[in-house]
This record gives sequence, structure tokens and C-alpha cells, in this order.
Amino acid sequence: MNKLGTETLAVRGGIDTDTQHGAVVAPIYLSSNYTFKGYDQPREYDYARRGNPTRSVIARSLADLEGGAYGVMTSTGLSAITTVIQLLTPQDTLVIPHDCYGGSYRMFDHLARRGLFKLVVVDQNDTQALDEAIALKPKMVWIETPSNPLLRLVDVKAICEKSKAVGALVAVDNTFLTPILQRPLSLGADIVVHSCTKYINGHSDVVAGAIITKDEQLGIDLDWWANCIGVTGGAFDSYMVQRGLKTLPVRLKQHQESAGIIANYLNEHPAVTKVYYPGLSDHPQHELAKEQQFGFGAMLSFELAGDIDNVQDFIEEISLFCLAESLGGVESLIAHPATMTHAGMEESARITAGISNNLIRLSVGLETVEDLIEDLSQSLDTVLSAI
Repeated sequence: MNKLGTETLAVRGGIDTDTQHGAVVAPIYLSSNYTFKGYDQPREYDYARRGNPTRSVIARSLADLEGGAYGVMTSTGLSAITTVIQLLTPQDTLVIPHDCYGGSYRMFDHLARRGLFKLVVVDQNDTQALDEAIALKPKMVWIETPSNPLLRLVDVKAICEKSKAVGALVAVDNTFLTPILQRPLSLGADIVVHSCTKYINGHSDVVAGAIITKDEQLGIDLDWWANCIGVTGGAFDSYMVQRGLKTLPVRLKQHQESAGIIANYLNEHPAVTKVYYPGLSDHPQHELAKEQQFGFGAMLSFELAGDIDNVQDFIEEISLFCLAESLGGVESLIAHPATMTHAGMEESARITAGISNNLIRLSVGLETVEDLIEDLSQSLDTVLSAI
């Protein structure tokens, strides 16, 4: 059979694999332990923290979609990151982007302060600064593209080539785009990390994470670490993620279509001073997005005119966008990064990253796009009348 398409892989993961009863959908194995065949004869699974059949199904599905050799399911996206950085020692250097997700930045920063590794924070679009960081011969280079919340892109292939030249591993947070819209392993990365809480599950009803590796042994090593530190995913959570994955390709099509319409609308509104969305032709990395991605995604951010009072008025006025953290669900969400998703960053770090108090982030859901624009229009007009 020819190589299966993305939609087929997403739908068929775990389908018709039950050999006991012939269940079409892979069953949930909720047992916390499994019997041994006999003395010193363990089966494939013995204890649920170490391994679970339901968890194995979604791990394999995501590995297939990313084009990887091995998948590891974890309890959260941050626990996936925690597992990956177990590869570092106090002598090793980790290079991260200056504008990564606030939760990631907070953890990297505090663990480095405890001496678990050396940390270098750099604008990865600043060629000189990036080259100087890689010249330190780091053990790992961390990439987040598009970035959260400013939707900045970096050239994954170029960074991977530079990193490989000094023997560094490259890990990419692919949460915003999923393997449907970007496959970092094919661009040279060694590790891909997901918060499956977001688009992969897609229904805002489970928290989970995943790690996919290009090399099988690296995946086995990370699987060992996930078990060792106790951050593996649960059976029911794994089932929920697998169920969400089956509709991911079709959901993303609608997410993206609506996001593009909204981005263009905001780009023309006088109460908006700047829109951050790679699908806009004036985005600095628009051409790079077309080159390394299979779409522009459904996350966008924008700067609101006026002061913080206008931001508060806008948020209070809006109704179809829930004021909540997270992203990627069927419902539309609005967030104020400075006081929500990136509140864990020091103010100076937020300013350096370009995250202003007037920045608003949208996760565009699956509602009728005309309804969403009408909701935004009423709120923006309120702001405009106060300026």
C-alpha cells in the first residue's frame, strides 16, 4: 500500500486492533496493574505507570503522524517538557527562544537557577545572537514556532543544521500547528513536543502531553524517564486524546478558514494597531510559513489601540470568546497574555519578548465566523468610541 494520507492516519489510529472481541474502536484499559504469566515472566504491560495499551495506541498514532519512530504520552504538555529536559546535566547548556510560552519559560528559568543546567535565552531570528549561542555547543536547542503569543516563526531547518554542526539535539514545541500543519522531524529536529490539551484533543476536556522522537532509542530513553519521574498519561485521558485526534484534520480546516477571515477583518479595523498572523501577506515570516508549514494555523494576536482601560472594556464587552487560558478547542477563547498565559514571566522578560499590556490573543473556534466577527465588531467599536 502507498504511504497513507494525513487524514487516514488520524482516523485509523487504533481502529480494528482489538483481537479479543473485534471492537472497531480501541478499548480503554483502566487496570492499574497486569498479571505476570508466571514466575519472572512479565507480560508487555505490568504496571500502568510504566505502560498501558490505550496509551500505546495514541502514542503510536502521533508518532505516525509526525513521521517519528517513537511516541511517549505524558500527563500534561509541561510534563512532556519536564521529561525531555531530563536529558540535561548541570554541565549542559539549553538554548531557548526569548518569546516562548510563559509556562515553559518559567520552568526553564527556575530549573536553571537551581543549577540543573545552563540556560541561554536568545531571539532566534537574530542571526548573530543565535550563532553566538550555538557556538557555546549546547546540549539542546529548544524551538517554538509559531511562538506563543506573537506568532513569530523561525526557520526550523536552518536552526537544525546549525545545531547539528555542534552536536546539539533540537526539540520543537509543535502545539500550535500539530503534525497536520507542520512536521519538524522532517525539517531536521530530533524531538517534537505537544500539549495534547490543545488542538490534538480539541474539546477542552482533557489535559495531556506527548513527545515524539525521530530516533527510536531516544524515544525509549525518554519513555524510561517519564516512567521514572511519574508523568506518564492516564488511560482515559489517552482515549480522549485518541478520539479527538480522529477529527483533527477536518477541525483544523474550519479553524484556519475562520482565523484567516478574522485576521483580515482585524487588520482593517481602526481600533487595532497591529495583527500577528502568519497568513497575512505583511507578516515578516509569511513566506517562511508557506515554505515549512502546511497552513497558517488558527491562533492570532493583535494590539488594541488606547490604554489598559480600553483592553479591559474590550474584554468585558465581548461575549462569544470565553476569557480563558489554553487554546485549540472547538470554542473560541480570548486571553490577555500579560496577565494570564505569560504572567509567570518577569515583566522585563515580557517586555523583551514584545508582550505588551495591549496584546490580545485569540483562539478561533468553530462557531459561525460571521457571529464571531459581529461580536468582535461590537467590542472594538466600544473601544474606538472611548479613544
